[in-house]
Amino acid sequence: MCGICGFWSPDRPFSADKGLAVVRAMTAQLAHRGPDADGVWSDGANGLFLGHRRLSILDLTEAGRQPMVDPTERFALTFNGEIYNFADIRDDLARLGHTFRGHSDTEVLLYAIAEWGVDVTVKRLNGMFAFAVWDRHERTLTLARDRAGKKPLYYGWAGRTFLFASELKGLIAHPAFEPEIDRDALGWYMQYSWMPAPFSIFKGIRQLPAGMTLEVDEAAPDTPPKPYWTARGVCEDGARSPYAGSYDEATDELDRLLGEAVANRMVSDVPLGAFLSGGIDSSLVVALMQRAGARPLRTFSIGFTEKDYDEAPFARAIAKHLGTDHTEMYVSQADALGVVPRLPTLYDEPFADPSQIPTYLVSAMTRQHVTVAISGDGGDELFCGYNGYLKELAEWTTLRRLPAPVRRGLASAVATVARHRHAEAATTGHGGDRVNRWNRQIAKLIKRGFILSATDAVDLYARKRWRCASPSDLVIGADPHRRPEAFRVSRPDIDDPLQGMMCVDFSTYMADDILTKVDRASMSVGLEVRCPLLDYRVVDFAWRLPMPMRVNADGGKRILKRVLERYVPKPLFDRPKRGFGVPIEQWLRNDLREWAENLLAPARLKEQGLLNADAVRNAWQEHQGGRISHTNMLWTVLMFQAWHEHWIAQTVPARARAMTA
Repeated sequence: MCGICGFWSPDRPFSADKGLAVVRAMTAQLAHRGPDADGVWSDGANGLFLGHRRLSILDLTEAGRQPMVDPTERFALTFNGEIYNFADIRDDLARLGHTFRGHSDTEVLLYAIAEWGVDVTVKRLNGMFAFAVWDRHERTLTLARDRAGKKPLYYGWAGRTFLFASELKGLIAHPAFEPEIDRDALGWYMQYSWMPAPFSIFKGIRQLPAGMTLEVDEAAPDTPPKPYWTARGVCEDGARSPYAGSYDEATDELDRLLGEAVANRMVSDVPLGAFLSGGIDSSLVVALMQRAGARPLRTFSIGFTEKDYDEAPFARAIAKHLGTDHTEMYVSQADALGVVPRLPTLYDEPFADPSQIPTYLVSAMTRQHVTVAISGDGGDELFCGYNGYLKELAEWTTLRRLPAPVRRGLASAVATVARHRHAEAATTGHGGDRVNRWNRQIAKLIKRGFILSATDAVDLYARKRWRCASPSDLVIGADPHRRPEAFRVSRPDIDDPLQGMMCVDFSTYMADDILTKVDRASMSVGLEVRCPLLDYRVVDFAWRLPMPMRVNADGGKRILKRVLERYVPKPLFDRPKRGFGVPIEQWLRNDLREWAENLLAPARLKEQGLLNADAVRNAWQEHQGGRISHTNMLWTVLMFQAWHEHWIAQTVPARARAMTA
């Protein structure tokens, strides 16, 4: 696992020495992603500069060093990730006459591109990756990202200079980059608590969406990326050609596919272990790893002194049954609170999933023992694991009994009443039982209004994930009519609403929240995390499974549970699903109150000119008074404010001063 960056200035405003100094500065910002080595490379005649930070996993010798150039010196590659089927591709290349200096997957990827080109190569890759490759003969730069979106990649033009990096902090180090907040993107962040791809918090900077490549064209800088794989396409194909075997045959096939995916991800030249929460997904992955390994697997979990958040006993029981070498660490409230000031540096784009805190803590603990960890991410989105899927389907079954015009009329009426009640409550001040009742009624009316506006079950499910109903009411200058395209283009053209919910989640929530959270938390401590459930062969098979194999009256993950029962007794894992969270609601009223008060000060908000200070203040006072819980919305605002203070108010001005000194 690594960090990559670079830039292309076709007009060559930099000398070779100056350009190398700039790309070294960009690379230095990604040192946490690759603490073992760094490297830069340039094609100064064409204004192209590549940077790389290395976390050595395969081929720890100099033969694995990057950026890497092929023997003909035509192609130069900077690559972040792991190619799990690199040995098979290497054999194919060897039969075509290629010889190799080392045994890294980077060298295999580079030679594959030289032999077949990027478009063919990416379709052959089974792995997690983000890379940039320069073709000196054709004078083209191409970016690519893996199917699920495990590895991040940001890019954009700064004037006549094209920039790219694994994280935004790499771009900020370039002197041509002038950060300007995209108010529409900020609004979407406020609505979801994470940034929907392809957008970023900065104008002109994009995330390369999962499963896409981008050939950079200096003559057409707005050339869009092109997909080589989409979850939507696989979901639609699965619905058209569902698995025709029996449930027993499907269980055997899933067991086989997962076993291969796990074994492929256990290839490493450095110590390897696994996260173990005691839930279905991580327990199954650990069971398959323990079966494949020659010695006890190292497993890791954290526990919390607050019983409502503590899953350590479940993980401990699974580890004991499987015979793993288990390590657990109990985290105090002080430990968890101590992570909060670090969050803006770990997530250099606003990000507000509270489980980012325990994810960092378990990553930091695990990194003390191993360099690679295997996780169970992906099971919920592929096998109907979230409670909301069935809950929202049942709610829609009730709502749809009302004709669409009636629902729209009720939604409009509810919104009007909510505005009236809100204005009436505001004139009476805060406090008192009557006002408290009004505030609770207003909150319920607003929530009921945007639920009534849903067009179907998938839309209803998406709305239930919203942190605020109208981002333009919270973000000054945000376009109230503009919506991120990702939710529309990721929705499959199929009749089954459960599959629709899962597919949209896979392409948006999983890629932009779950995988972002794990990537930034783990890479901040130099830990590589691999996800067998996201092997594209497992994904393809999951979408072909008829829904009764994935969900029944007992809930989701039916077939996953059946596979797991082959290795772990059902009583050890058969329990209600629990989140990986922390008590943010209580913290905001107690331990974090002073910190939050400072960030939400009306004078600060008005000076920034980005957020509606009155709306934020009202929500804060209602939360503090216990009248309404605004935990999700407030945490989203606070994570933006903390990010803004660190990057926009401090880091960017300091960079500007250094450049002019």
